[in-house]
Amino acid sequence: MLKIGDFSKLSRISIRMLRHYDEIGILHPESVDHFTGYRYYSEAQLPLAGRIQTLKGLGFGLLTIKEILEKYSDAQEMEQFLLGKRMELEAEAVETQRKLILLDSTLKWLRKDGNLMNYNVTLKTLPERYVASVRQVIPAYDHEGKLWEIMCRELEPQKVQLAVPCYGMAIFHDEGFKEHDPDVEIQSTVIGTYQDTEHVKFKTVPPIQIASAIYKGSYDQIGRVNEAVADWAASNGYDFDGKSFCIYHVSPGQTDDPEELVTEVCYPVKRK
Repeated sequence: MLKIGDFSKLSRISIRMLRHYDEIGILHPESVDHFTGYRYYSEAQLPLAGRIQTLKGLGFGLLTIKEILEKYSDAQEMEQFLLGKRMELEAEAVETQRKLILLDSTLKWLRKDGNLMNYNVTLKTLPERYVASVRQVIPAYDHEGKLWEIMCRELEPQKVQLAVPCYGMAIFHDEGFKEHDPDVEIQSTVIGTYQDTEHVKFKTVPPIQIASAIYKGSYDQIGRVNEAVADWAASNGYDFDGKSFCIYHVSPGQTDDPEELVTEVCYPVKRK
């Protein structure tokens, strides 16, 4: 048996906290001397003390830890619980990284005096094109890559030849921005004629007049680029006239560095 002081040193839990754990029912002493009130612990309780400290380190409160220990008393069950927690933390880390990229992008923009016209907006006409197209409702805008995977997989058997430029683009068919389940179409301009596949359709699209702005860097800038295009349209007497789209001049398929991405934000327009 171990005196409370020895158990405190071995478990790296203060005597004060050991007494508190006893009071709330997380970790009771192995025995208590009824005459002196001294608490005694056993070496076999050290693993439990370690689990308590681990759960505290993960941010759980003591009452929650008590519930976890009661529910997952088996080591294998505890392992599955912790694996689930690990997945949650990984997801949080991804979201934190996304926010850091957005923060850096915003700081960079502010250091340029917040001038929206840093994005050069131009008026031009995209020519008539023969395109391969995939259109689906996807869970969110950042799932667009799955559409490109489908296109690449289904174009390969026909050895489809891409035009230069191929105007690889994503068209957003919903009336407004959607937080979930957007209707997105991707297109690539191709040379030759081909048979439709399960998901890829080939079609000719007419020429279209657009106001567009090209920017380099992560997609988090797109809100500010949209503002620049809207400001240009209002200042030059144009109304929006159709579905917006993005042309990917350097896409995630070509670089892993968000700062190397080159995107053209496009809005069909007409004279007021």
